[in-house]
Amino acid sequence: MKHSLQLKLGQHLTLTPQLQQSIRLLQLSTLELNQELEQMLQDNPLLEREEEDETDYPADAPAHTAEAQNAEPPQPESAESEPVTALDDSDWNEYSTAGGDDEDSDYAQGSIAGSTLREHLLNQLIVSPLTLRDRTLVAALIDDLDEAGFLTQPLADIIASLQAEIEELEPEEVETALKHLQNMDPTGVGARNLAECLTLQLRALPPDRPARDAAMRLTAHYLELLAARDVGKLKKMLGIDDATLRAARALILALNPRPGAAFGADETHYVVPDVYVRKVKGIWIASLNPDAMPRLRVNRVYADILARHRENGGSQLASQLQEARWLIKNVQQRFDTILRVSQAIVDRQKHFFEHGEVAMRPLVLREIAEAVDLHESTISRVTTQKYMMTPRGLYELKYFFGSHVATDNGGACSSTAIRALIKQLIAAEGGKKPLSDGQLAEVLGQQGIVVARRTVAKYRESLQIPPANMRRML
Repeated sequence: MKHSLQLKLGQHLTLTPQLQQSIRLLQLSTLELNQELEQMLQDNPLLEREEEDETDYPADAPAHTAEAQNAEPPQPESAESEPVTALDDSDWNEYSTAGGDDEDSDYAQGSIAGSTLREHLLNQLIVSPLTLRDRTLVAALIDDLDEAGFLTQPLADIIASLQAEIEELEPEEVETALKHLQNMDPTGVGARNLAECLTLQLRALPPDRPARDAAMRLTAHYLELLAARDVGKLKKMLGIDDATLRAARALILALNPRPGAAFGADETHYVVPDVYVRKVKGIWIASLNPDAMPRLRVNRVYADILARHRENGGSQLASQLQEARWLIKNVQQRFDTILRVSQAIVDRQKHFFEHGEVAMRPLVLREIAEAVDLHESTISRVTTQKYMMTPRGLYELKYFFGSHVATDNGGACSSTAIRALIKQLIAAEGGKKPLSDGQLAEVLGQQGIVVARRTVAKYRESLQIPPANMRRML
């Protein structure tokens, strides 16, 4: 085989570092963007934030409204558990309050709000009159609870594991420890299943509470029949009338099926709107949220030093200066693109802002892409994790897109509007005769919306509305 060198000309697309950065910034949420910028501010001395008192960006400034945006952004191409240890009275120090006798101290409130279920139960265990051995067993059971307050393993498995660690342990001791745990606050903690959890809460109610006994029998043996709304069989099995059954059901619905869920410090996720929508002189206008826009600039001190000593080298600073300029430009283009896309959405969904979900029109990414002269992939990035504050509430930009369903007159209706109609119909139905999916489809058909029963069922399930038999009132 003969080897040879050949020249060949060809064309291919290449994403420059600036374009790659623009694409990455475009798909970030506002919070993620701020985190990214903080890292860049630490790494690049030529980049800094403008102080708030140095510039002023009024919310309705022309530069922040859709009509004033002409910038064309770069367009991306499509393309184990802890060992059981004995507790002694010295452990009280770990869980006792601190702060002296300050009556104004809010420690107690803060400790309750921020404590976990395990800490809350151990605080009760420390001051309980139980023996050291019983405390150790209860502590072991507490370690086996999940976030809802249920035991994660069968009691037999827990007993077997404890017998391997604690000498001469009898199963009755663990069962007694479980009863001690189930008598703690919150009521219902330490249950092995939902029926036991609800029964524990009912047992804690006053004996003279109306329908308490019927509710206890219902939770202990007939929860599945209650979920199936089998009224006739429930009345027969319990030997009660309609009024007592309704009272028992209402009592059960007032209980907490997850008694431990109220404890623990769940991370709160805040949403910062990128765009505000308001009506100005009869026209719906989108404007950028000035609080969401980072104010960046090139550090003048370092830039002047670089300008004076450019002939002596400084390639590192020169590179960082270029990166700072790119970042400032790309951040501005990101917000310009968000505003252009948002205004295009507002123009096409103005009936939604006037009348609500029932007036939502069908909309796809391609329609917005053609309106703002961008690629569909860019629109997808812009509408993900970007939020619009409107007079009707806060919505992600993706919310305004939806498939269409044909109507009798040859038009189309948005799936969002159909879901809103289904929600309205179900809210207005009688509890004794709830509408089935087929009946809902017929009602929609009478309004000119051609939709199959299975489609109605899909939309109903997306709204987390149970089927007709589950909505029937007892």
